[in-house]
Amino acid sequence: MLVVGRIGKPHGIRGEVTVEVRTDEPETRFAPGSVLRTEPGANLPGASVPAHPEAYRVPGELTVEAARWHQGRVLLVAFEGVLDRNVAEALRGTLVGVDLADVAPPTDPEEFHDQQLVGLAVVTPAGERLGEVSRIDHAPAADLLVLRRSGRRDVLIPFVRAIVPEVDLAGGRVVVDPPGGLLDL
Repeated sequence: MLVVGRIGKPHGIRGEVTVEVRTDEPETRFAPGSVLRTEPGANLPGASVPAHPEAYRVPGELTVEAARWHQGRVLLVAFEGVLDRNVAEALRGTLVGVDLADVAPPTDPEEFHDQQLVGLAVVTPAGERLGEVSRIDHAPAADLLVLRRSGRRDVLIPFVRAIVPEVDLAGGRVVVDPPGGLLDL
């Protein structure tokens, strides 16, 4: 599944939710009638849990009924069958996406889907293995490779050409040239 968003908090009382967009094509992915696969997420701290959570199980798919931008920066989505705030709250934290088979590979050689990078070995320019990419975090300034290191804390590496000069999908590796101290944080 290619993750295109994460459901956030409810907006209003009629089941509309905020969505943290994780795609460059939100108008296409969240168009009315689009069917999105789901991967349940954990309730966020402080999120209210419905009185009967079993009545609000996250379905395997959600169909977009409507989507709109709120104040030009927050995507609000209404899903079919989600008619009130309690059901919307039960969806909070759920990842939504599309089947990888339905997604064309990027045409730009400098663009990658998260799933292409997760699991790749992370090495220095000299070939020293540092660990592997465990996930991609999408931050406002730049995407971040999350480097999993054996027996040590994970490290966030800005996914910018100056630090990540090479991505070798065929070779199963990402070359990282970190500035001094980055791996010691």
